[in-house]
Amino acid sequence: MKPITTLLLAASLASTALALSIPGSEHLVPRRPKTNQEPKYFHEPGGDDELGHYDERYFKGVVGYGEHRGNLRNLIRSYLTVFRALGVETWLAHGTLLGWWWNGQIMPWDYDLDTQVTAATLQYLGDHYNRTMHEYRYTDEETGEQRTKVYLLDVNPYHVDRLRGNGMNVIDARWIDTSNGMFIDITGLAEWDPKRHPGLWACKNNHRYKTTALYPMRETEFEGVTATVPYSFDNILIEEYGRKSLVAEKWMSHKWDSNVKEWVKEGDK
Repeated sequence: MKPITTLLLAASLASTALALSIPGSEHLVPRRPKTNQEPKYFHEPGGDDELGHYDERYFKGVVGYGEHRGNLRNLIRSYLTVFRALGVETWLAHGTLLGWWWNGQIMPWDYDLDTQVTAATLQYLGDHYNRTMHEYRYTDEETGEQRTKVYLLDVNPYHVDRLRGNGMNVIDARWIDTSNGMFIDITGLAEWDPKRHPGLWACKNNHRYKTTALYPMRETEFEGVTATVPYSFDNILIEEYGRKSLVAEKWMSHKWDSNVKEWVKEGDK
């Protein structure tokens, strides 16, 4: 059966996104087993830094340094464009937020991306958009040709368990490039203990935030498309990575070039 077209989006950068719902896709998600030992939902082809950033189902081989950043750029552009068109709140997190702080771009050594949503948003995505495929049309920046990629929004059925558990399912959802398996990790935040600690939010990987650090969210731009970041983004980054992360100009074999405002790989002219 062919997918049913459910939504047509006008994308920036001369791109268009088309959301495709898979009939009967609810049957593709396994039922939650009645056990405290949750099996891992998302699987990667390996556990190291090289292989741990691909979805096993779509992995065809490691994407080289010269190509991975362009793939990540299309990942985040498509994700932010589709979520905005759907009216779904999401914001940049972790290393992706740090890349935004430096120059509004992905760090060249990153091989995946991170965003966050609320637990209520996760439930909404799981109820209405789980296992939907999204076709994203874009212009190749090198050739000028029109190309198309298809992305999968996959919500982990264990997202409803807001405790860390055995640590196998701290990632609540993923936005996955079906051409190579590269992905955006999506994690949900919920109030940790609203009775004793109201206004304190946490994900299953023990990152905690005050409501006043998150809201009101700030609208900005990342990789050429509209994006959202937490209100106290600087304090969040300092708490997670240290103050040095906002000033150190050498990292992961790259140097910050203040003339062009970009990270440049050491040894490159």
